[in-house]
Amino acid sequence: METQLKDKVAIVTGAGQGIGKAIAIDLALNGANILVADIDFSLAKDVASSINTEAIPLKIDIANLDDIEKMMDSCMDTFKKIDILVNNAGITRFADVMEVTVEDWDSIHAVNARGTFFSMQFAAKQMIATRDGGIIINIASIAGKGYSGSSNAAYAASKGAIIAMTAIAAQQLGSYGIRVNSVCPGLTRTPLLDKIERQITDSTAPTIKKIQMRHHVIPTGRESTPEDIASMVTFLAGPGASNITGQAINVDGGLINH
Repeated sequence: METQLKDKVAIVTGAGQGIGKAIAIDLALNGANILVADIDFSLAKDVASSINTEAIPLKIDIANLDDIEKMMDSCMDTFKKIDILVNNAGITRFADVMEVTVEDWDSIHAVNARGTFFSMQFAAKQMIATRDGGIIINIASIAGKGYSGSSNAAYAASKGAIIAMTAIAAQQLGSYGIRVNSVCPGLTRTPLLDKIERQITDSTAPTIKKIQMRHHVIPTGRESTPEDIASMVTFLAGPGASNITGQAINVDGGLINH
């Protein structure tokens, strides 16, 4: 077991499966204690039980500000500090631009954009109060940089918002010793991607053929794994990234180049 994050405390949202689960496990393997937050408590509990360091599961809907406050309070009550926040929770569905509804827009932004922002803000308050700096890593997406194979325009907009808020927060929180970065996954094999691909199969939208062929244009020849994303998060949380902030780093096999 690596120890570069020994005695650090990390909150990971959406940690019950997929990318969030891989992040929680990798941070723990590097020595961090973990608050495993997910809207599905049974999944959070399973992940927490598999972690080698101290870990507590918590049922959280980050679209609910009371739940975000509860998450921060639970972390402070248990661990007395917050060193690392990984905003990973996110939702989407496949929809052509003409199929996105008001309900789609509101629900996606409530979780992906608003939930990420206020989780970041609430954690930063605790980090500033303890005067020990901190690290915030927001999971965005190459969709937020205009990737044409995005699941839908509302999702892309929400991830673009994460990239923008990351840059602004990094500027304004740097004087407190808080670093803020975003990671932008490309195509990553997760239960969410499986769900989207099932929706694509059932859809008649004109972009289907292009999206179905997308894996053929990844320069490395493969989709990312959740562990690929987790490795970047752990790096950004560690001492090797001590002067990196305000960045939006792609982990996409070279699918886009900006």
